[in-house]
Amino acid sequence: MALGQRRARDGAVGRVAVRGPTARLLPILLLTLLAGCNTIPQIAGVVSGAAAGGGTGSPAVGFAVGIGVATATSAAERWYGRSRQHAEQQVIADVAGALPVGGRAPWRIRHIVPIGDEHGEISVLGEIVNPLAPCCAIAFSVADDSPRWYLADICRRARGWQWASAEPAVPRWGYLQ
Repeated sequence: MALGQRRARDGAVGRVAVRGPTARLLPILLLTLLAGCNTIPQIAGVVSGAAAGGGTGSPAVGFAVGIGVATATSAAERWYGRSRQHAEQQVIADVAGALPVGGRAPWRIRHIVPIGDEHGEISVLGEIVNPLAPCCAIAFSVADDSPRWYLADICRRARGWQWASAEPAVPRWGYLQ
């Protein structure tokens, strides 16, 4: 029998190859939703590695592609988390920079993807004497079931007020700082 005579029927490769891509991806999508965001890089690596290994017939190629995709996906996920954290810190610094010492004001962040939009209150505790730039010590809250307060420093730079502390932010944003 000549190549291509029977087309893409299910004889040689089984019925899975004939079903649409949605039917194959549905279990993976469900697992991703159940497992949470922490496993997305690993799942992406396994799926792409299996596809590359199966497509080329080489386990080494599949392994290399899987590791590469998992690493790239993990880096993209961390970058996205840091960019959201930076946006939140910048909103807090902008609001606090406009306040006098002892002033209080509400703050709110609205992300492009509206998951994790936060709000709370800011209080400027005092000025920090610094020959390089004017700085302020602030306290800010994040409103949720039980509001928590955090301490941070902001300094005025050429582009306006910016976040200036790393240590106090660790409990709020974890390793993303």
